[in-house]
Amino acid sequence: MGTTQLESVPEPKYWHLKTVLSEALDSDFAVGEILPNERDLAARFGVARATLRQALEQLELEGRLQRRRGVGTTVAPPRTAVSVATARHDWPGAPGDDWQTADATTALAPAAVSRLFESATGEEMHTVRRIRVSHGQAVAAELLHVPVASVPELSAIDAPSGPARGRAVLRELRRLELEGQDRAVELGSARADDAKELDRLPGAPVLVVTTRYFSAGRTAAVSVATYRADTCRLTFGDSGDLEISHPGQQRQAS
Repeated sequence: MGTTQLESVPEPKYWHLKTVLSEALDSDFAVGEILPNERDLAARFGVARATLRQALEQLELEGRLQRRRGVGTTVAPPRTAVSVATARHDWPGAPGDDWQTADATTALAPAAVSRLFESATGEEMHTVRRIRVSHGQAVAAELLHVPVASVPELSAIDAPSGPARGRAVLRELRRLELEGQDRAVELGSARADDAKELDRLPGAPVLVVTTRYFSAGRTAAVSVATYRADTCRLTFGDSGDLEISHPGQQRQAS
């Protein structure tokens, strides 16, 4: 990559730098190759390191770069799609749901979770943690919040803590009649626990999909799923299907 004069560019420096870097990634680097360190890149382009970081963050968000623990910043493979069916009328854990239950806890809901249910703080809540693995790589982590009141028969079931408890919560949830659901997608930053599960750095850009499930005229469960923004492209069609982009795979229609 050669030095580029950015002083006279009318658009923000980091945005122009992003374009220059993107062109260099196409011509000068191979997929998986490690970029020079920030100090060298900033000196080469005559910009402050803060400007360089903004450009790198944008390229990571667009899926052009990956920042990996213990490795550095590498050129990402092209994002292509693998279809992931998320049927509009199924509860989590229904047949064909390929999320893996990792853990479950029961505690009083914090304020942030209570707001998802538009309920008072302090309601007792089951929280099931699940992981979505695609082609051997963890691409999403989910927290499924289920009020104790939604699954009143759970206490009669011999379900220890951990994954077994989580599967029991899901099983009881599926006994309810699902009346509908709604979803919202927003850009977020990886929390420490999600970053560890997804092999990302804390604060890395992620896509957060929040799904509310309705039964008996109320919100019976809420899923907050965090997807890797560097490998995932989420698309919602008329069917409500969700697509995960995954390196090295051909795009499949949802």
